[in-house]
Amino acid sequence: MRILKYILLLAILAIIGLSVYVATQPSEFEVERSRVIKAQKSVVFSYVNDYRNWEDFGSWKDDDSSMKFTYSDTTIGTGASYAWKGSAGEGKITTIFEKENDSIAQKVLFSGNEGTAYLTFKDTVGGTKVTWHSKGKIGFMDKVYATFKGGAEKMVGLTYEKTLAKLDKVISYEMNTYTIKVGGVVQKPGTIYFQHKVTCKISEVQKNVNLVLQSMVLFFKENGIGMTGSPFVLYDSYDVVNDKASFSVCLPMREEIYTADGSDYTSGKIETFQALKTTLKGDYSHTKEAWAEARTHARTNNLAENMSGKRMEVYSVSMNQVKNPSKWVTEIYLPVGNAPVVVSEIGGVEGSTDAVAPATAVVKPAGTVPAKPATATQTKPATSTTQAKPATSTTAKPASTTNSKPATTVKPTTAKPATKPTE
Repeated sequence: MRILKYILLLAILAIIGLSVYVATQPSEFEVERSRVIKAQKSVVFSYVNDYRNWEDFGSWKDDDSSMKFTYSDTTIGTGASYAWKGSAGEGKITTIFEKENDSIAQKVLFSGNEGTAYLTFKDTVGGTKVTWHSKGKIGFMDKVYATFKGGAEKMVGLTYEKTLAKLDKVISYEMNTYTIKVGGVVQKPGTIYFQHKVTCKISEVQKNVNLVLQSMVLFFKENGIGMTGSPFVLYDSYDVVNDKASFSVCLPMREEIYTADGSDYTSGKIETFQALKTTLKGDYSHTKEAWAEARTHARTNNLAENMSGKRMEVYSVSMNQVKNPSKWVTEIYLPVGNAPVVVSEIGGVEGSTDAVAPATAVVKPAGTVPAKPATATQTKPATSTTQAKPATSTTAKPASTTNSKPATTVKPTTAKPATKPTE
């Protein structure tokens, strides 16, 4: 009996000692980890800046298979967020600041604790150096858990190291797994569409397409407007010399929507036109190469490019449907032949301040039309002298199977930035 009392006393003293030790440990922590990701800076930044990708490269799900994720309507840029809930707790990360291809600042909430995180992206030999810095406070029970893991700095630091290593592996596969197939000449059916016109730097094209597309799809969904096909982009101009592109992000629909005069959101119509079809399966950063192969094929086969037409990219399988960039499918249509390509604007209703759909369609007031992307200059594109998405020639190669994900006929190359081609 006396031995049991001693054992019980020792246990109590151990608990008291541990409690005192934990209580004296700092509640604040600060952690920083870095890794070189083998891809260009613009590619790495764009991938990390979209929260839909975090579920794929974050290491926390590896330790908690029950973890579930939810996303805000917009997952890219300032104000975007995602939340998770699992056996170890729940949390939320929100982007509070971003600088294109440079840095991302975040507010982090986890099981009642609050912190901040800051990611920077720097060009370096072999790729992009990503530095992940965070600081915050943890409660008593989290300090107890951290104590058995070697302390908060070591515990969080190990999570960052594993996540950055996984990011390198995922980006290598997702960005470099792609195929380009040049098809034949087709008659591209015409359609009525709802469009948002954008003018921006060439380096910001894909980001603005993604932002505008997300908000337009949400607008259609909230107003019960059905799409009659896949989203697409029509290029008005692509001025490499002045680093400026003008284009329209479009959603095909059955009937036009009339908007206020001067609105960046208008309806349009494109008639059926003749085009050389090229299909890219993979990340959008490879569209430059796809356009180049299309033009090379056209020249080789004596197909005259129709300079009066608009170049079209159709997102038949897009990021709104599938998270993995290696599975995205983009159809590229290069106008060929001499027949004119007819594209018409459907005018607004003079004096109107509401977006009103014909017949029985119900549309919210113009104030609820999707927000403009922050970095873009929103204007109606001028008739530019530069009408082209450009060209270089590359030949498709077989796939890499270095990743554990199932391989298809792919071609591993150094990832290219998500910009369109140059002439």
